[in-house]
Amino acid sequence: MDGPSGGLRLERGTTGFFRIGDPDIRRTDPRACRTAWYAAARAADGRVAEFENRQIAQTFHTATIDRPDGRHCALFQAYSPLVAFVDEPHDWYTDQFREPPAWAAGLGGFGFTVLSAAVLLSPLSTADTSALSAVERQQIDYWRPETVGAVLFNSWG
Repeated sequence: MDGPSGGLRLERGTTGFFRIGDPDIRRTDPRACRTAWYAAARAADGRVAEFENRQIAQTFHTATIDRPDGRHCALFQAYSPLVAFVDEPHDWYTDQFREPPAWAAGLGGFGFTVLSAAVLLSPLSTADTSALSAVERQQIDYWRPETVGAVLFNSWG
């Protein structure tokens, strides 16, 4: 999970850019995300308001839970089992990340890693990007994301 510099290691494909036939590009099954989210809702004494599979060009699925303390919105990364929390659904994200609620830790039991706002808002220069492909590096040069979260939860296509 962490790279040699201590920053998050970004795996090949997590930007959403790859060539057909590239090896080792895994996808996060939306059904697994949905199952984990419904379990999280039960554990949080809430109810799932929506679960939306990623749109074309997005690197994330969007899910919300309604609880007495308000609505909680999570993003499930489509190419790696990573989860981020935001205030509300958008098409892409740069600096809108927030700390996950305590009940989100239960997503770990389903194989997901819930990322803190500090990790997501950290400068991209702190991440280990050595596993990214040439096409991903080209897209980063083009779009110029400033944070780790902006790379992981984008709709650059």
